[in-house]
Amino acid sequence: MVGALIKLMRPRQWTKNLIVFVAVIFSGRALVVADAVHSILAFALFCILAGSVYVLNDVMDAANDARHPEKKGRPIPAGEISRGAAAAWFVVLAGASLAASFWFLGWKFGVCAGAYFIINLGYSLGLKNVVILDCVFIATGFVIRAIAGIYAFLTTPGHISEWLLICTFFLALFLAFSKRRGEITDLTEGATQYRPILAAYSPKLIDEMIAVVTASTVMSYSLYTIWPGTVARLGTTKMIYTIPFVVYGILRYLYLIHKEGKGASPSSILLTDRPLQINIGFYVVAVFLILYVLK
Repeated sequence: MVGALIKLMRPRQWTKNLIVFVAVIFSGRALVVADAVHSILAFALFCILAGSVYVLNDVMDAANDARHPEKKGRPIPAGEISRGAAAAWFVVLAGASLAASFWFLGWKFGVCAGAYFIINLGYSLGLKNVVILDCVFIATGFVIRAIAGIYAFLTTPGHISEWLLICTFFLALFLAFSKRRGEITDLTEGATQYRPILAAYSPKLIDEMIAVVTASTVMSYSLYTIWPGTVARLGTTKMIYTIPFVVYGILRYLYLIHKEGKGASPSSILLTDRPLQINIGFYVVAVFLILYVLK
């Protein structure tokens, strides 16, 4: 029972909540113990809150999941737990994480957590069936988490460049459209039986959308690195040297989508693709050296 409850929260998806750390890292305050600890707490709370949303999705999509070749193994369609028990688990997780957000990290962080929950609730209740908006709402959730990371600070709130927030939005939109493409190609004729909104997409249409957001992601990140406000805030012009890592990461992801048929699960790619993991590792090291050592 306990294993099924944890499985419902989809721990493999929690990597998405790492976006919370953007604020503390890019504000140059990752070595401030109090801020680092509060950012870790923020990450944990968003994992629980996001987990509650996954539980709700599974409760509402149990019938569709039962017909899906992979998702039929999830706890509810597999009969490991009842929909009623899962619904109760959703209430516990959502209530506890939202209350803890306000109690431990303040009302501004709590508002961000509440906004994230409401957006995802709306997504689960119907917005996931509105073409394009389904992906826009997913991307908006990433931006909200990035902003929430600012208010996780114990001391004076930090700041994230507007360009970095824009880049976060486009990157999340890129991943969302890539996921839709992966679902269409993986499920072929049965795609719309599992997710009806896929009928509104086609690989060609999604490829055109991906091309737009890919260029926008690279451009917005590049502008972030050279923007006068960024240089003044970070005290360095060297962030420009991290651009190749961002470009390679996106191109590698595109390769995995088109040549290896992946993309339906961004979290799985992040957890399994070694070249992408190495690239992310080098990017993190480069950012740390630039912001904390070579300034």
